[in-house]
Amino acid sequence: MQEQLFFNIDKSDGGVHRELAPGITTTVFSGEHAQISIVRFAAGAKGTLHHHPEEQWGHCLSGSGLRFQGEEEVAVKPGDFWRTPGGLPHTMVAGDEGMVVMDIFAPPRKAYREAGSGFAVEDG
Repeated sequence: MQEQLFFNIDKSDGGVHRELAPGITTTVFSGEHAQISIVRFAAGAKGTLHHHPEEQWGHCLSGSGLRFQGEEEVAVKPGDFWRTPGGLPHTMVAGDEGMVVMDIFAPPRKAYREAGSGFAVEDG
């Protein structure tokens, strides 16, 4: 069987599903050295403050919300993107219309290679 190399943001083919928190789901696509997570927030959904050793980049694709990162609270809208160094506590809260965010992890988060629930905080 040939490895899948092409994907669509609106389809989950080839991805791993996780429910991160009430109203927050993701589909995760993993490669050898990086990982993409398409996170969908219902209106007003709030994530859990967490951290992990992997570097994370985020990009707001639609909707709006607040990004909490370290001591910062930043409003985000489509087109905004950010970097979260490994180990820095962070979370998000969606605005009234919900939000879709693309997260990129390097290296890939081991726990996100499997379906499950929660943010799978990894200290190591």
